[in-house]
Amino acid sequence: MRRLALTLLPLLASLLPPLAGAQEATVQSPDGKLQLEIHQQRLTDGKRELRYSVRYRGQPVILDSLLDLQLDNHLSESAMALPVDRHEKWFENLAVTGFRHSQADQRWRPVTGERAEIRDHYNALAVDLVKDDNPVYKLAVEVRAYDEGVALRYVFPENEKGSYYRITQENTEFALPAGTKAWFHGWAQAPYKLLPLSNWPDESERPLTLELPGGLHAALLEARMVDYSRTKFRLSKTRPDTIVTSMHDPADLISPFATPWRGIMVAESAAALAQNSQFILNLNEPSRIADESWIKPGKIMRVMSLTTADAKANIDFAARHGLQYILFDWKWYGPAFSFDSDASKVAIPDFDLPAIIAYAKQHGIGVWLYVNQQALLMQSDTLFQTYRAWGVQGVKFGFVQVGSHRWTSWIEKAIQQAADAHIMVNVHDDWRPTGEQRTWPNLMTAEGIRGNEEMPDATHNTVLPFTRFLAGAADYTICYYSPRIRTTHAHQLALAAIYYSPLQTLYWYDKPADAHDEPELEFWDRIPASWDETRVLAGNPGQYISTARRKGEQWFIGSITNNEARTLQIRLDFLKTGQRYAATIYADDPRAPSRTRVGMRTITVDAHTVLEAPLQASGGQAVWIRPLQ
Repeated sequence: MRRLALTLLPLLASLLPPLAGAQEATVQSPDGKLQLEIHQQRLTDGKRELRYSVRYRGQPVILDSLLDLQLDNHLSESAMALPVDRHEKWFENLAVTGFRHSQADQRWRPVTGERAEIRDHYNALAVDLVKDDNPVYKLAVEVRAYDEGVALRYVFPENEKGSYYRITQENTEFALPAGTKAWFHGWAQAPYKLLPLSNWPDESERPLTLELPGGLHAALLEARMVDYSRTKFRLSKTRPDTIVTSMHDPADLISPFATPWRGIMVAESAAALAQNSQFILNLNEPSRIADESWIKPGKIMRVMSLTTADAKANIDFAARHGLQYILFDWKWYGPAFSFDSDASKVAIPDFDLPAIIAYAKQHGIGVWLYVNQQALLMQSDTLFQTYRAWGVQGVKFGFVQVGSHRWTSWIEKAIQQAADAHIMVNVHDDWRPTGEQRTWPNLMTAEGIRGNEEMPDATHNTVLPFTRFLAGAADYTICYYSPRIRTTHAHQLALAAIYYSPLQTLYWYDKPADAHDEPELEFWDRIPASWDETRVLAGNPGQYISTARRKGEQWFIGSITNNEARTLQIRLDFLKTGQRYAATIYADDPRAPSRTRVGMRTITVDAHTVLEAPLQASGGQAVWIRPLQ
């Protein structure tokens, strides 16, 4: 096979015209460390395949791998009297018509986030293709190369004959170096297992974090999955050490459209991988909400007993402890799984919702309501406007169906309907975001995580920052007083700094009466839910993590270990040089007088300080740092 090579330096990529007839092109990240090569290969039978590979500093990350979609448009073609495509593989007769190179470097400010400003900096390559026997079928493979990773997708321009598209399978391959291991989890709320790329019990959820031989860390993810079928990852049946995309069901689409991005994050350490959580956001469109002033981050607690008196007690507790919201969970409007229940009417006695909302407003507390999918499906066209008129700030979507093209497009529409009514959203159960919270920032958080509803152990908790949180904010539902908790109390305290969620649920299974105003609650009282700066200081999945986050001049640090004790050294070199700070440390202490056995001490620190954090098994440490006046 004759192949012509085209290698472009990133700063010159946009200045060079496409090379007519080229069969290979390369795009590099702005820092030059990541390189994606794409080429078309002609097989012995004359058919063609599109293939790619990825390297980091010359080290293979993705070996030569297939890029492929399977389409079946024959019904549309027949109905419109168009030629019916009979090729066994839809991509087998695509011809490369050119390459287009570009670059972008801009900054944007999220409404809520882990950092006040995000840089969107990449070099791009588009490979233009056309069916050699039917020129109405055109497409492009678009590639972006960031310093944090690479991403690719399939883009279909408007079909001049109006043919509709049915994508029946996406067969994008990720051939990995032998010895690679994956943090497998079969569904969004599943436990994690570090497995080799063989004998998986099922498909794996996304993002899928990988540990490569030689020390590199990578993650495969899906971004901007807003009008498509959810795509998980399965092992190839024919090729070892190879992962393949696996669609939930066919996607029926009208051109122009683009498939979701297939992202490949790459970093030299697990901590660096977790640091780059903005990668998935940059693969989504900017905010479509003109006035974002009503979107407010905050901490929320659930009202465990749905009575007016209990609601007011929770409001009082929330106001006293620096929370911004309370949630009334399911069944307030009747049986949640019944289509007969009306989510615009209170269906339980002794629950005066208008009076509760008024009382909450007097105390500076916002109200969120749970609504199950049945009611959302039947009433979403009017329900969010009703809630806005009531003075409700947010809705928690419950038990949503996920995966299919139908339910994907439905939930995205519901989020947009909520935005139109100035209602914030929290999606619960098995759904995960794919970065669309950039486009619709009223999507505050989502579950799709094995959190304190299942009470996982400490080892599981150390995996999450390197896996689930690469998809964005997660509602772990942190607890403090429940006897079911399998970690120390300092571990739970620290999670509020480690796990990002601009709607941060605290006291999930707790009631105000459970609290004895333990002094360490000061950490949760003061911690924000949205940040100006985030630094993942150190960590490895399944072992430990230490994360520092800044709001204004104050820093909050959370550190946790797995089921084993260890001591961490926390360098404070991120503090301003020459400034002295007060640091209050909240740590497990069997000698502490409180029943939670969390001790507190305040010391003076600066940028040269190294804090020693002795963590007991399943333990943690939280630190609040503020400038000395």
